[in-house]
Amino acid sequence: MKDVQSTILSQYSNAPTLNQLIQSMNGYIDPAADLDKFYSMMWDVSTAVGKGLDNWGKIVGLENGRLLKIPDGEIYFGFDEAGTASAQPFDQGTFFNGTVQTQNFYLSDDAFRTLIMVKAIVNITDCSIPSINALLQSLFKGRGRCYVIDGRNMTMRFTFEFYLQPFEVAILTQSGILPRPTGVDFSYIQVPIPNVFGFAEAGIESAAPFDQGTFYEA
Repeated sequence: MKDVQSTILSQYSNAPTLNQLIQSMNGYIDPAADLDKFYSMMWDVSTAVGKGLDNWGKIVGLENGRLLKIPDGEIYFGFDEAGTASAQPFDQGTFFNGTVQTQNFYLSDDAFRTLIMVKAIVNITDCSIPSINALLQSLFKGRGRCYVIDGRNMTMRFTFEFYLQPFEVAILTQSGILPRPTGVDFSYIQVPIPNVFGFAEAGIESAAPFDQGTFYEA
């Protein structure tokens, strides 16, 4: 407490020993630092850690908390004719048994903070493209351009003109909280401009020219 003197009754204000004891006791047990730290670690979402972030996850409605279930990525047996170009051939791939195996992945504090902020904004968004674009710009401020494109066929595409961190990809693809209108499918691409090859005629003035940029791999 900064103004400890105001808590002393007037009849004791001139008692030096008592005043010194009270001043010393206030210095020993002053809770201001602990209260500031409690607020920083528990209630300020931008600095909270551990249990503080876990509480924020509950507040915004993340039922699974830090847990993401990520497919194990196993490639099964298949044929090119079925359009599964990444399938395994004979004697290499196993048959798909109808169940997609998953791995549990627990987000670190920084990754979970990103997920919390996404969910908090999703809770109040109207799922319009301007609102989603504002969400993306807020989350990835200073990283580069990111925006949503309407596919005009009940699809939408999240475009990032920079590389995403692995946990950000997991949040986009596995968390299930991305804002989108009901019945609309989505995809995402990472186009790290200006490192990809392109032409000014396509409206990508910042793309790299011949002998400098690599082709974008969809």
